[in-house]
Amino acid sequence: MRIRTFGADETHGMVFRPGVEGQMTSNALGWTTMFASAQRELPYEGAFPAVRDQLLVWHRDGPAVIEGEGGDKRFCRAVPAGGIHLIPGGADFKINLRNALSTTHVYLRRNVIEEVAAEITRGDPALIEISPHLFDSETMLANLLHPLDCALRQGNAATAFAIDYLSLSIAAHLIRLYSNTTVVRMPRERSARTSTADRAIEFMRANIQESIGLAEIAEAVGLSPSQLARVFKSSCGSPPHRFLINMRIGHAQCLLRSSDLPIAEIALECGFSHQEHLTHQFRRACGTTPAAYRRDYRS
Repeated sequence: MRIRTFGADETHGMVFRPGVEGQMTSNALGWTTMFASAQRELPYEGAFPAVRDQLLVWHRDGPAVIEGEGGDKRFCRAVPAGGIHLIPGGADFKINLRNALSTTHVYLRRNVIEEVAAEITRGDPALIEISPHLFDSETMLANLLHPLDCALRQGNAATAFAIDYLSLSIAAHLIRLYSNTTVVRMPRERSARTSTADRAIEFMRANIQESIGLAEIAEAVGLSPSQLARVFKSSCGSPPHRFLINMRIGHAQCLLRSSDLPIAEIALECGFSHQEHLTHQFRRACGTTPAAYRRDYRS
């Protein structure tokens, strides 16, 4: 079953406000667990009703003077470049931006937070709450947001798989540090880990030409995405998205050696969105380009 893309229509709609410039969004990228937008925001004042999903606002420059309120908290201060604003799902909020600011907005689906909470906490995950925060700096969270921002700016639909995996890491980080619950050490699954990984690999192999994400693979093996990510890495030593990329590259190597197909066609045969994406991943894994690999093999 194809999972519904997370679109701008499920957000606060801030990206569509008058006075927002240079917008780019993940609308066309097929991301299902997060939505992101990058933009230049001119000074404004606004009130926004609650949406279900968690919002993170990353300040890409600054300082910017921000005044506002959310939940039971009020604030007014200058936030430097790199600041991050956590706005919980289910909460109304008000913002008064005093000067122009470049931002990246990231929405994380509530069901991802609840799914991860079910794996790393005890109690009802539906009751978990993420507290509102406005940080001058949060290094670990910024390190998680940086690859997401790069994927957004590249505009490459092939990043959807990695975004699924990244959403789990962001959810776990928010739960561990900023939620109303305590993370506990959960027992390791001791049965069926290898067979689950084998079934996941078979699904990847059968769909190597398709744009598949973590959610589709997890559904095929009867696990949640967070369960699959943990079990797969424990069994195979790498995350599912990296394993799939390596599988695609291996298939490309076979086609480069055994066929005269143009490299652009090989890219599509192996599930890459275009030749440049294949070339980038191939060089990263093999230290050379597909064309050079074919030449060297045949020389």
